Amino acid sequence: MSDDAGPRWTAERLARLRRTPELEVAVRHPDGRAGRWTPIWVVVVGADVLVRTWQRRETGWYGGVLRTRAALVRAGDEPLAIEVEPVGDAQRTEVDAAYEAKYGPGGARSMLADEAVASTLRLVPAGG
Repeated sequence: MSDDAGPRWTAERLARLRRTPELEVAVRHPDGRAGRWTPIWVVVVGADVLVRTWQRRETGWYGGVLRTRAALVRAGDEPLAIEVEPVGDAQRTEVDAAYEAKYGPGGARSMLADEAVASTLRLVPAGG
């Protein structure tokens, strides 16, 4: 669950993320510029924005955001700076259900595997 004292997603952005089939993510370099944009699936559970990877690895977007804990995201709008928080299987039931509802049981199958579940990240707007 989101920290009550932390930054919040706006209702407009949450609604957009619920509707969009893919979110684009880019590792945020120390100088603030974006790395390569990569489309990923995204779900919203309550006020939490969550992503997983079906191919957990040290390279690519996932490895980059784990190292920096910072990224940029966009969903047909201006890029937004975010921080990432690994949550693993803390909300597995709710997140699995959100993936199945949004992408269908067959489409979401790879995102429901134990390795993908362990990769679950919460995205939080940076700053305050």
